[in-house]
Amino acid sequence: MSSDWRIGKLGDFIELKRGYDLPQAKRIVGSVPLVSSSGISDSHAEAMVKGPGVVTGRYGTIGQVFYVPDDFWPLNTTLYVRDFKGNDPKFISYFLKTVDFFAYSDKAAVPGVNRNHLHEASAVVPPLQGQKIIAEFLGSIDDRITLLRETNATLEAIAQALFKSWFVDFDPVRAKMEGRAPEGMDEATASLFPDSFEESELGLVPRGWRVARLDSFIELAYGKALKAENRKFGPIPVYGSGGITGWHDQALVDEPSIIIGRKGTVGSLYWESRPFFPIDTVFFVKSRKPLTYCYLLLKTLGLDSMNTDAAVPGLNRENVYRLLVIEPPESILAAFDSVTSLLRRSMDENEGQAQTLVTLRDTLLPRLISGQLRLSEN
Repeated sequence: MSSDWRIGKLGDFIELKRGYDLPQAKRIVGSVPLVSSSGISDSHAEAMVKGPGVVTGRYGTIGQVFYVPDDFWPLNTTLYVRDFKGNDPKFISYFLKTVDFFAYSDKAAVPGVNRNHLHEASAVVPPLQGQKIIAEFLGSIDDRITLLRETNATLEAIAQALFKSWFVDFDPVRAKMEGRAPEGMDEATASLFPDSFEESELGLVPRGWRVARLDSFIELAYGKALKAENRKFGPIPVYGSGGITGWHDQALVDEPSIIIGRKGTVGSLYWESRPFFPIDTVFFVKSRKPLTYCYLLLKTLGLDSMNTDAAVPGLNRENVYRLLVIEPPESILAAFDSVTSLLRRSMDENEGQAQTLVTLRDTLLPRLISGQLRLSEN
């Protein structure tokens, strides 16, 4: 550590303040972000704090830190930095990510971070120029992660738009009925679609397509219990209904699949191309049809609104199985899969790069903040 680094208490470098209450009934539609303990949760017409700012959870979600570039309203479940005392706000956001907030939480029935205790935390901080260099370096990694994930969101939106065009709006069929060539496809693919509709239980469907129960081609298999204390850390993602909940050294499923929330976050949907371990709060999908089609079809079925009325709400498998859907011919599904599989492959590559960068950032962060690793000022 260089001699120009300052040693003191956290309160010597920043002042934290509790956020402000804003009941739902008093919120006015606007562009100002409302920041809760879990991040931006809503918007409002008025700001309470000038940006840039840094916010962390006081109650609720503890330990996450959010950098807010613009004016904002921190809610009363948060602490925000009221005074940076001449320090770089972006650096402070990274610095606070290295703080053990749970060590400064109250031991009440509902634990919360005590800002006065937090102000007493030991802190070692580089000079302002060093802060800016560290923040710029870590920020460039975060920007790249954000870009990769925004690209994936765009690719998924393209896949969803294609699904809607082919299987909801039936655009190729309508085009052929009007004597036009279907847009965005070659002649061979266009020839797979009929040029008329016929009546069905679900209304008009393309001629030759059938209506089927979902369980005629999709099985919702149960995940398996795996308590946190029984997990052995490894490269295998463990999925609950809220997404990845941890990591393990063995997979329950060795091939790509779709995870569906059964208990907890009911009807949540996740695609996973790697081997993974789904726990007992989720289903995972088995199907004889392309998973790219199944995933986008499941997104249209409103599974998140299919809670049962039991004491512990959940997704009833039999209720899902009874749903009626339009089943296109295998030739059209194969053509759809040939396009969307390319999109999925790109998304997997992008997410792999993002995960590598996340690991790199999280490895370097404490070393840079502590001064163990120094960046050149050139």
